Amino acid sequence: MSYARIDGAEVHYTLSGPDGAPVVMFLHGLGSSGDDWVHQTAALGDYRVLTVDLPGHHRSARAARPVSIETIAGTMAQLLAVLSVDRVHAVGLSLGGCVALALALRAPERVASLVLVNSFAYLRPAGLRAAARGAARLAMAVLAPMPRLAALVAREAFPGPHQEVLRERAALRLAANSRKAYLACLAALIRFDVRKRLGAVRCPTLVVAGERDRTVPLAAKILMAGAIPGARLEIVAHSGHVTAYDRPEVLNRLIRDHLTLIHQGFRTSASG
Repeated sequence: MSYARIDGAEVHYTLSGPDGAPVVMFLHGLGSSGDDWVHQTAALGDYRVLTVDLPGHHRSARAARPVSIETIAGTMAQLLAVLSVDRVHAVGLSLGGCVALALALRAPERVASLVLVNSFAYLRPAGLRAAARGAARLAMAVLAPMPRLAALVAREAFPGPHQEVLRERAALRLAANSRKAYLACLAALIRFDVRKRLGAVRCPTLVVAGERDRTVPLAAKILMAGAIPGARLEIVAHSGHVTAYDRPEVLNRLIRDHLTLIHQGFRTSASG
């Protein structure tokens, strides 16, 4: 296991792949870990792959300072400096997508491209039913035992009868979180709003939306894709919120095609 000490807190990461290859950084969702990307890292053997446990998650310590999406993005920028990684293709799911987006706005020289999976620039429920569901989850996050909250979140993420193993693993991982750290990140997500800054994103961006995602409304992803210059939106059929597990073969293809187009463009520009 590898750790970097940043602002007095240990951040866990893994970095693998051929030296000199472009680096792809994967950032996970709320309450999870860098282990979520097992299907994607296996499919990108010709890239250097960086996975991170975000502060307060799994093997990474909780940051001492107040948590915001911007402070987490700052920690990621410091991690890249510690690792002497100049630029990354940042891939983020949900919370991780918000962090990747904030990193691209904070340190654009560090981000070669973005893949934002079921993420958002601003999140508000789509309709009364979604608002009621969100309020109920917030109440559980504050009051219920973490295993009960984890079971609910895991059931929403992996509702299918064929996803029982994924559901059980997710529940165990989520239940291991500190309530304080979980609530701090949840509050950071609620406060996050960069809608007015999306036009400043200058790197190639792919927005991926699970067709059956009940956590982040499709409207939020359409807004984000429409406001980021040149961004492309891909809707993945038969996928919920965790597309990395629901449809790994589709997400892998989308990521690889995105990276290939970028590097082909670089080569064309250089030869021209």
